[in-house]
Amino acid sequence: MSTPSCRWKTLADFAARLLAWWECHGRHDLPWQIDRTPYRVWLSEIMLQQTQVGTVVPYFQRFTDCFPSLSDLARADLDEVMALWSGLGYYARARNLHAAARICAEQHKGCLPKTTEELQALPGIGESTANAIIAQAHDRRAPILDGNVKRVMARHAAIAGWPGKTAVQRQLWQESESRTPPDRARDYTQAIMDLGATLCRRRKPDCANCPVASDCQALALNLVDQLPESRKPKPRPRRSTRLAVLQDEQRRIMLERRPPSGIWGGLWSLPELPHGDNRVQGQPLLSIEHHFTHFILDIHPVLVHASESSNISDNGDTEWLSVSEALSRGIPRPIRQIIEGVLALED
Repeated sequence: MSTPSCRWKTLADFAARLLAWWECHGRHDLPWQIDRTPYRVWLSEIMLQQTQVGTVVPYFQRFTDCFPSLSDLARADLDEVMALWSGLGYYARARNLHAAARICAEQHKGCLPKTTEELQALPGIGESTANAIIAQAHDRRAPILDGNVKRVMARHAAIAGWPGKTAVQRQLWQESESRTPPDRARDYTQAIMDLGATLCRRRKPDCANCPVASDCQALALNLVDQLPESRKPKPRPRRSTRLAVLQDEQRRIMLERRPPSGIWGGLWSLPELPHGDNRVQGQPLLSIEHHFTHFILDIHPVLVHASESSNISDNGDTEWLSVSEALSRGIPRPIRQIIEGVLALED
């Protein structure tokens, strides 16, 4: 008789093997698996987009402490939401989350919709995220295709090509659909994500302990390291900006809100000095190199006293804040670094 730890080796069905493995080795105590409401599932799925579990957990816990329900989030001010999101990156996720919560409050009686189509109509929710919510919150069959699942499908079915291509993505969806079982939707969805996150990793996959390795086509063809194929990288251009750390006699710092769209949309930042305008000199601070998806930004902060700031324009959406108040706002990580550096100078 097989031992529980390797029972999946005797099963033929992909889903059965995966579920047997997950029961022994999967993740069962993630915070969104406890009190698994649609709201908590949705929040976790948005936070986990392009972000690892270890990074998400403390943000999720702080967020749900402040906004324990969808109604709480809908009533919140966007500044509160952005402040809690600060440092997690991809800030459009937070703006969309807040906007979707308000739509749910106005149009869905304060609840998340229960169909894939209605969920996809909300800002920031695509097909895979909608299906993940359906499967995990309502235990209904709904195939998913997040980054981890794409990797598992590409390897297990030996699907060549970059997953971002429409034709390749269509194949991956077909594979995900064919492997998703008719029942245990909640467990299977978590299991397939866990497989990609813990064994079928991007680098150094643990094929020896994989429950579906016996019929993995990439493993049979020695293509595990080649699949899924990466997009051919384009060289990222460099941009440069000068930011004014503007302080008054009370050592308060001026912050200005960024436009709602674009880089750091809706967040608070430091005033940007016009390119090529050297009328404002001030004290140069340590420069920061910040990497975005499509370019690299070299940030050159300058400490400027208010009496020397006549050449810095006020766009009307600015506030004078103490350093501690500034750090409590929704600010991007590099701006936080700069302000913390000013605080260190004062100490």
